Amino acid sequence: MLPSLEVESFLAVASACRPREKIVFAKSDSGVDENVLTVTITETTVIESDLGVWSSRALLYLTLWFFFSFCTLFLNKYILSLLGGEPSMLGAVQMLSTTVIGCVKTLVPCCLYQHKARLSYPPNFLMTMLFVGLMRFATVVLGLVSLKNVAVSFAETVKSSAPIFTVIMSRMILGEYTGLLVNLSLIPVMGGLALCTATEISFNVLGFSAALSTNIMDCLQNVFSKKLLSGDKYRFSAPELQFYTSAAAVAMLVPARVFFTDVPVIGRSGKSFSYNQDVVLLLLTDGVLFHLQSVTAYALMGKISPVTFSVASTVKHALSIWLSVIVFGNKITSLSAVGTALVTVGVLLYNKARQHQQEALQSLAVATGRAPEDTVEPLLPPDPRQHP
Repeated sequence: MLPSLEVESFLAVASACRPREKIVFAKSDSGVDENVLTVTITETTVIESDLGVWSSRALLYLTLWFFFSFCTLFLNKYILSLLGGEPSMLGAVQMLSTTVIGCVKTLVPCCLYQHKARLSYPPNFLMTMLFVGLMRFATVVLGLVSLKNVAVSFAETVKSSAPIFTVIMSRMILGEYTGLLVNLSLIPVMGGLALCTATEISFNVLGFSAALSTNIMDCLQNVFSKKLLSGDKYRFSAPELQFYTSAAAVAMLVPARVFFTDVPVIGRSGKSFSYNQDVVLLLLTDGVLFHLQSVTAYALMGKISPVTFSVASTVKHALSIWLSVIVFGNKITSLSAVGTALVTVGVLLYNKARQHQQEALQSLAVATGRAPEDTVEPLLPPDPRQHP
């Protein structure tokens, strides 16, 4: 077989939002004059849309996500603390509810989502969904465990390190580049959230460990979900991904039910959990709110980068701290005001740094841009017979 010529072209700007193509031209074994073109295109992830979080649709998803998250958070705390519910029981109800609702939405067309039949699925589809579903299930249960053992404000403080975890994981998995200014702008965001509850005395080893594990799992899940939501070849909609991962998470409940049959019905105090009409209604409402929170989160994730999503989540956590003070009467100090101000300043700096980075990449593209005839090499080696 004759030697082959490989031409690899990489675009300097927006390497995170344009496909990398590798084109191989080779001679065929069957004939000298026959040219065989083999094109291999790698899967591409669109990191962020043009306007990012400032697009009208992204702002709508952000607002709905904040609202449903707050409702779910406080209803979770009410069920766990005041009614004596167990985290595993509540997590099971949430996963089952969102799976059933997601299944109905994929089968019955509605104004929010029109299901389209898929001609093909990505390789290892089942294993991928099981992996993301496992992370979802672990995130929900561990988050509820932390909520059961520590105050809402302390759990949110532990999550203040989420942006830096997201930067690392997004860089490793998606190849998303974040410049120095963007990384530095994350410091006041994380520090401000930590300062909001710097004097929180509700410390518990189990609650702290669960909150930290939830943080890491959530960051990893968000990055993987972004890859599934924004691929150019296999792209899933938010309701699709929500349903598939929820169904996989429910599959994780089966062995848990087999080995821990007493967990969902027996509280930590040893008393049985009472399933009266009011409690059942609260659980169903919580399941519906959790489903809406999950769908809006996935929809927002499809519009913005994982790091931007993590910053938005940090803002949500800071607001949750203040709302927890109003609703549950948690005691905090005046440092919370300083911390909230730092979070606000950090978000503004992050937005400015992100804009500066995008402009720098565009300028780099213009500076390095050359005419096609100057950059494209001959597709095939010159025929020596034309030059005796």
